[in-house]
Amino acid sequence: MLKSVEDISTTKKRLRIEIPSDVIEKEIGDSIEKVRQKAKIPGFRPGRTPVNIIEKRFGKEVEAEVLDKIIPEYYSKALKEAELTPAAMPVFDEKLDFKRNNPVSLSITVEVMPKIENLNYENIEIEDIPVIVDEAEVEEYLKKLQGEKAIYEVSEKEIDTDDLVSFEYVDAKIAGEENAASLKEQISKMGNEILPPDIIEKMIGKKKDDIVEFTTTPKVFGEDCKSKELAGKTIDMKVAIKEIKKKNLPTIDDEFAKDLGFENISEMKEKIKEKILNFKKEHAARIQKAKIVNKILEAHNFEVPEALVKRELESVMLEESMGELKGGHPESGITHLISEADSPEQEEKNLEKLQTELKNKALKTVQASIIIDVIGQKEGITVTDDEIKDRIAVLAQRLSAAPEAVIKFYKYKEGSLEGLRHSIFEDKVLDMLLSKAIIEKGE
Repeated sequence: MLKSVEDISTTKKRLRIEIPSDVIEKEIGDSIEKVRQKAKIPGFRPGRTPVNIIEKRFGKEVEAEVLDKIIPEYYSKALKEAELTPAAMPVFDEKLDFKRNNPVSLSITVEVMPKIENLNYENIEIEDIPVIVDEAEVEEYLKKLQGEKAIYEVSEKEIDTDDLVSFEYVDAKIAGEENAASLKEQISKMGNEILPPDIIEKMIGKKKDDIVEFTTTPKVFGEDCKSKELAGKTIDMKVAIKEIKKKNLPTIDDEFAKDLGFENISEMKEKIKEKILNFKKEHAARIQKAKIVNKILEAHNFEVPEALVKRELESVMLEESMGELKGGHPESGITHLISEADSPEQEEKNLEKLQTELKNKALKTVQASIIIDVIGQKEGITVTDDEIKDRIAVLAQRLSAAPEAVIKFYKYKEGSLEGLRHSIFEDKVLDMLLSKAIIEKGE
C-alpha cells in the first residue's frame, strides 16, 4: 500500500510503499505448494514431499519469484492511487531488505508526467493561408515527369551540359616531376574519385575520341580512399572520350499522358493541378497546426521529465549528425561550428551554444508531445486497428512496398506498431485542434 508521496519536483516523486507480510507469506505459501505438487524428490511421491523439505530446496528461488511479481504490482497500485503517470523506469533508493514474516518497505523515485491544469485549446485564432496553383507550377511538374521519362541515346555530336559521357584514362603523371612514372593503372583503379568537380565543363564542345587534359589534386576522405599516397599532389591527367549519350525528351502530348495512365493531356494536367493543390493544402495545415500548438505552449508553461528531454536530445543530435553526413547545409551543424572556431576555447563555446539550442529544441518537442497527449486523452481520441491498416496501406503505396514490408519495418525499428498508432493519434488530435480554431481571413 502507498504510505506517502514526496514531491522532489513537479515531475519527480518519491513513493514510499509497504507490502504487508501476510500478503507476501500467502504468495510464498501458494508458490511452495505449486512446486510441491510438481517436484520429484527421491523417496517421495509428487505432492507428498514435506513442506519443510520443499522450502529448504526451493525456498530462496520461490521468494525471489514472488518479490519479482508482487513489487511491480504494488508499484502500479501506488501510481494509480497517487494518480501519477510514469515517464521513465523507477529507481530504488535503497537496497531491498527482505525478511520472512516482515513487511517489505520500498522507497522509489520516479519521473512522472506533469499535470496541466485549466488547459484551453478551443477558439485559438490563426491566420488563413490561401492556397492557389498557377499554370507555371503545372508546367514545371510536367517537365519533371518528362525528364523522368527521358531516354539517353548514343550520339556523334559535341558534348553538351546534360549529356552522359564515357571515357577512359590515357595517361596521368605527377606534375613537376621529370621522368615521372605513368600512373594510368593506379588512377584507373581509383575511378571517379580523382575527377575534379568541373570536369564536365572541360568536356563541353568535345567529340568522341577527343583527348581532354586537366590538372587535379586528389584528397583523402577516409580510410578506404585509394589515393592516399597521391593526396595533396598535383596530377596532370589525359582522358579519351569514348561515348556520348544525349537526352531524348518525349513530347508532352496525349500519347505521353496515356503512357502515364491518363485519358489525355487535359485530364493529366487537371490531376497534376489537383495533386499540387492537395500538397499545398496539407503544407498550409501543418503550418497552422504548429502555430496552434505553439500558442497553447505559450499559455501553459510547465516542467517536463528530464528523461524524456534527454531521450529527445539524443534523437535530435543524431538527426543533426546524420544530416551532416548526408550533405546538410554547409553553414550549420556541429562540423561548421567547430571548423569556424579559431581557438579551442571558441570551439568549446560554440559546442555549448549548439548544445543549448538543441536542448531547447528537444524541450519544446517534448512539451508539444505532452500537450497533444493530454488533449487527446481529454477528448477521448483513440486509434482503431482499421485506421492502422489504412495508414500502412498509404505508406506502402508511397514507398512502393508491400504492406507486410511496412509492418515488418515498424516491428523491427520499434518492436511493435505502437509507434505508428501514436503517430496516427497525434495526427487526429492536431486535426481536431485545427477544426476548433478560428481562421482569420486576410484582407
